[in-house]
Amino acid sequence: MRNPLNKTIVTIEPSGIRKFFDIVSEMKDAISLGVGEPDFDTPWHIRDEGIYSLEKGRTHYTSNAGLKELKAEIAEFLSRRYGLSYDYNKEMIVTVGGSEAIDIGMRAMLDPGDEVLIPQPSYVSYLPCTVLANGTPVVIELKEENQFRLTAEELEAAITPKTKLLVLPFPNNPTGAVMEKEDLERIAELVIRHDLFVLSDEIYSELTYLERHVSIASLPGMRERTLVINGFSKSHAMTGWRLGYVCGPEAIITQMLKIHQYAIMCAPTMAQYAAVAAMRDGDEDVAGMREEYNGRRRYLMHRFREMGLQCFEPFGAFYVFPCIREFGMSSEAFAEALLASQKLAVVPGTAFGACGEGFVRISYAYSLESLKTAMDRLEAFVEECRKS
Repeated sequence: MRNPLNKTIVTIEPSGIRKFFDIVSEMKDAISLGVGEPDFDTPWHIRDEGIYSLEKGRTHYTSNAGLKELKAEIAEFLSRRYGLSYDYNKEMIVTVGGSEAIDIGMRAMLDPGDEVLIPQPSYVSYLPCTVLANGTPVVIELKEENQFRLTAEELEAAITPKTKLLVLPFPNNPTGAVMEKEDLERIAELVIRHDLFVLSDEIYSELTYLERHVSIASLPGMRERTLVINGFSKSHAMTGWRLGYVCGPEAIITQMLKIHQYAIMCAPTMAQYAAVAAMRDGDEDVAGMREEYNGRRRYLMHRFREMGLQCFEPFGAFYVFPCIREFGMSSEAFAEALLASQKLAVVPGTAFGACGEGFVRISYAYSLESLKTAMDRLEAFVEECRKS
């Protein structure tokens, strides 16, 4: 019988994030700090709009690029929050989550052999999406001593004549690292000098705790070189609604829309109507959740200091990335031992690239009560390891 499988697909590893989540789901009294999903429910006024859209029979396709009303609200939001200006008729697509935008963006831009620079540790989709788009992934290893930011020196060292696209994954999953304006200006200078393009994944842009997020697309000369990807999952606690968006130059968006048309048709209609309410009246919801996350972030950093666990202080997203090298175990072994000993699940840093070895990702998208119990268990495990 002929092999029915695509050779490229077979070489791609499944996501390392879900492994421990699946184990925990069947373990009594276990606590998982592994999944990057807000513990908040979608605010009621947003849910009401989704429910109302069903009651009114708004169950048909929208235009391929998305509901015009929603795109106008997104454009207004990007303008007032980040100083970005887009023609929502020509430079925007509403997608099925930010993940679809990453996929179709790479497929629209890459030819076989084009190199894509991927700073790691970072979100699990960038590398496989590059491979699926026939691009060549080139990993840039981010360093803890640089607070896991991408430096201009690291970028320049990775650029070759084949480099076409830079993935800019900030605020970062899994490290919580952010890039400030000065950092981005140095990166932008190199991007322009070497005639590159940028895929800027800004899904955590509303969750920063030091300064307001700056988009690289807002810098001089970068708008025409950048795809800005964002969405509603993290900021508005709308993970299950599966709604994101991408903005960029018309020439790129036009080609992305072709792929979106054939593969997706349009994003879910009910979710789009709900997102209109999120854009119009959701600022207070986001601010409240951000304040709560910030309190949890500070609590975890306090507990790490108390137990003597090394962890740089993150200022974005809702993750911390403590170092576990002192225990002489791989990230995978540490996570497995912690789960077996204390029924506490975290994600090995290697799920986000080989350079994540020696770290684990802990999400604080969980209640403070759960975090307190989890930190007690982690502290007990750390003390147990130090005694052995």
